[in-house]
Amino acid sequence: MSSGFKCKQFFVGHAQCAMKVGTDGLLLGAWASLPSGISPTATAATAAECTFLDIGTGSGLISLMLAQRAPLAQISAVELDPAAATQAKFNFQQSPFASRLQLLKGDILTYQPAERYALIVSNPPFFENALPAADPKRHQARHTASLPLPLLLAKAAELLTPDGSFALILPEAAAETFSHLAHQQGWFALASCQVQSRADKAPIRRLMQWQRQRCQTAKQQLVIHNDDGSYSAPYRALLRDFYLNF
Repeated sequence: MSSGFKCKQFFVGHAQCAMKVGTDGLLLGAWASLPSGISPTATAATAAECTFLDIGTGSGLISLMLAQRAPLAQISAVELDPAAATQAKFNFQQSPFASRLQLLKGDILTYQPAERYALIVSNPPFFENALPAADPKRHQARHTASLPLPLLLAKAAELLTPDGSFALILPEAAAETFSHLAHQQGWFALASCQVQSRADKAPIRRLMQWQRQRCQTAKQQLVIHNDDGSYSAPYRALLRDFYLNF
């Protein structure tokens, strides 16, 4: 079997992707809140609640996770890198959710769909003012020059339904910058989760979900590992539906 990651219901090949399947994507795919009418057990929902968008899908991992979690969802995934787009399209076609997943190769900043989305997710590039990666594709996938955060926010606002939400994951320092930008652009934090590798370590990532309507922020914390290095119970609970060994 080609290089990739085996989940309970699907396989994610990532040999052609600059950024491989990792903890960030797994966390976001499992954590992002679904629209209220499209729970995993829902048998009916409005058309507006069923449309999801994955910006910079890479291997397609997050789209596949959302397709498993939301059986009614129709998911569009946009990817700029041609090799990664080809890989994601193949992963979609081989999955049980192929009929509900659409791969769009191109730049999200020039994407002009007719529909609007109830949920937008992104594991965006986040390195700023850093030395270029040796691999140009890896540089594009990791550095904000390929998708500046202010433009990402503006595009998400353009593509969301009025009551839709935008979920993403960033390193803690980048999350502070992003939060400031989001507030400036009229966004409100629906949920925020600081992620720590261990309880005695500083946060390394922040999961966030934003919307355009005023709301109270649900603040959370997630510790990935116990002191002995094993996975914590909350982390196992979050990913139990996807990890083979949970």
